[in-house]
Amino acid sequence: MKVLSVLLVALIALIQYPLWLGKGSWFRVWEVDQQIRSQRDKNSKLQARNNILDAEVRDLKQGLEAIEERARSELGMIKQDEIFFQLLEPGQSLPPVQASGKTAPK
Repeated sequence: MKVLSVLLVALIALIQYPLWLGKGSWFRVWEVDQQIRSQRDKNSKLQARNNILDAEVRDLKQGLEAIEERARSELGMIKQDEIFFQLLEPGQSLPPVQASGKTAPK
């Protein structure tokens, strides 16, 4: 009777081994589930960024206002016959000026 009990316990342990420690174990399923959640979070952040970039590209293709805004903010361009005022913070120095009256590239 003891031998039969030990044999049954050993068989149950052998059957349970793949469930807990094998290739498709609960721990492995939980680990993969965590990886999927993490990847979904990354994907949603990247999707939001892509949506913003897509809207910006459509705006640049359709209207001149976006192009003008970019030229003003990123390149420091101004329209012809337009007066440009630059306010400096205390302690900030003026950028070097070229002979043409435009600021020198950095």
